[in-house]
Amino acid sequence: MLYKQFYAYGMSISLRYAYNRDEAAEVLNDSFLKVFGNIHKYNQAQSFKAWLRKIIINTAIDYYRKNKKHHELLDVEVTDIELIDYDIIEQFEIEDLQILLAELPENYRITFNLYEIEGYNHDEIAELLKIVPSTSRSNLTRAKAMLRAAFKKHYTHEYARVI
Repeated sequence: MLYKQFYAYGMSISLRYAYNRDEAAEVLNDSFLKVFGNIHKYNQAQSFKAWLRKIIINTAIDYYRKNKKHHELLDVEVTDIELIDYDIIEQFEIEDLQILLAELPENYRITFNLYEIEGYNHDEIAELLKIVPSTSRSNLTRAKAMLRAAFKKHYTHEYARVI
């Protein structure tokens, strides 16, 4: 019952860290195994969703560390691309962001998610990923540059037809 009740919530978190639904499902299932194995450690004074979220994020990071040798790392030049057409931005949906995030190298995607979505600072990210804070800042800058470039490439033309 617990799995069914929190599956959608957990999957939404897992999808932000995974390349695809299969990988996200694997992270989520591993997370629930940890939940069930450590349910006796759950403090009922805190929110169950917050506890589950933390487990899912940590499991995704563990999955990344375990499998990072299998993913190609890309290096991009940092560039300033200014978005001027605000009509395009207004039509941008969360699904569009998930598509763009899936195109990022895993280390950039995880750093972006932890910093921009989960609210971690660079020191905390560095500790979680076992990197230095400057690498976290660099990963975030590069992730944003890649997202801007991908947004411009994929969505400017698509929305230009709609507008």
